[in-house]
Amino acid sequence: MKYTVIFEKAKTGFSAYVLDLPGCIATGKTKQQVRRRIQEPVGIHLSSMLEDGDPNPKPTTECEYMQVQPAYK
Repeated sequence: MKYTVIFEKAKTGFSAYVLDLPGCIATGKTKQQVRRRIQEPVGIHLSSMLEDGDPNPKPTTECEYMQVQPAYK
C-alpha cells in the first residue's frame, strides 16, 4: 500500500506526517532525514494494528498540485 506523506518546512528543519495514520510523525533537519525517519513510525503503527487484530487502513488521502494565479482587483 502507498500512503500519502505530507512534508512541511519548519523553522528548524522539516516535519512529516501521514493523514491516514494518525500519530505517525517525524522531524529532522533535512527532508531526506525526515523521509527516512517517517518509515519507522508507519511500520510500527501498521504492525501494532495487525497485532491487535485490526486491519491496516486503506489509503484514502491523495495529493495533487494545481497552478494558482493571484486574483487582482
